[in-house]
Amino acid sequence: MKIGLVLSGGGARGIAHLGVIKALLEMGIPFHQIAGTSAGAIAGALTAQGYTPDESLKIIESSSFVRHLRPAWNRMGLLRIDSAIDLYRKYIPHDTFEGLKIPLHVLAVDLNDGEPVVFEQGELIRPVLASCCLPGIFEPMRINKRQFVDGGVLNNLPVEIIEHKVDIVIGSHCNVLGPRKPVTSMRGVIERSLVLAVQSKTRERFAKCTILIEPPELAQYGTMDISKARELFRVGYQYTRSMARQIEKSIDRPTIETD
Repeated sequence: MKIGLVLSGGGARGIAHLGVIKALLEMGIPFHQIAGTSAGAIAGALTAQGYTPDESLKIIESSSFVRHLRPAWNRMGLLRIDSAIDLYRKYIPHDTFEGLKIPLHVLAVDLNDGEPVVFEQGELIRPVLASCCLPGIFEPMRINKRQFVDGGVLNNLPVEIIEHKVDIVIGSHCNVLGPRKPVTSMRGVIERSLVLAVQSKTRERFAKCTILIEPPELAQYGTMDISKARELFRVGYQYTRSMARQIEKSIDRPTIETD
C-alpha cells in the first residue's frame, strides 16, 4: 500500500507540517510520494532529502531565511527570493529531484501562461523557491526564461499530482481560516485577503484526501509568524497525535495508542 503526503502553502504556518510529519512517522506511517506548494514545498523537500522533522525545524530556526532576502529593485516584488538559493544548497547540496530519498513534486504557477506547472525532475532548489514567490511580496523566479510565482495562487493543496500514484492520500492543510482579532495594518489586510482567496479554491480538494489534517489552532497564527516556529511545530504534532485513532482506522491498521 502506497501512501502520499500533500502539503499546503501557508507561510510560517507551514512549519506545522513538520509537526504533522513527526506524529505520522511515530505512528509508523511511511511516505512513498510527496507533493507540496509554497511552504509545503520547503517542508516536503527537507523531508524527502531525509531530514527528520526535528532536524528540519532546527534548519529553519538556524538558517535565518529572512536575512538572505534582498530588495527587488525592478519593482516586480518587494523582495528577491533567489538570494536564498545558496542557503538551501547548504542542506541539499546535490540540488536535484533525483537525489532525494522520496519522490517529490513541487507546484508553481507560470505567471505569463497562467497555468500551474509541476516540477519533479532536474534542478530542485529554484523550483522550490519559485513555489514560494508570493505575488507582490517576492519577485517572480525565472526558470528557463519563464516567470514563476507561488503555486498556491491556483492550487494550494495539489492532491491531483499524486492521487493516481498512491493508494492513500494524507493532506496537511495549514492555511486555516477562523476568527481572529480585527486587522489593523496594510500587511494584515493583504495577508488576510490572500488567505481568503486561496481557501475558496482549496475546499473542493479536501474531499480527495483519505485523511485531512487541518489543526484549527493555526487560525490564530499569521503567515509571517516565523518567530513562533516551535509553537507551530507543536500545534501540528499534537493535533495529529489526537487524530491517531481516526488515521489508523482510515489506513486500516491496528490503532496506535497515544499518550
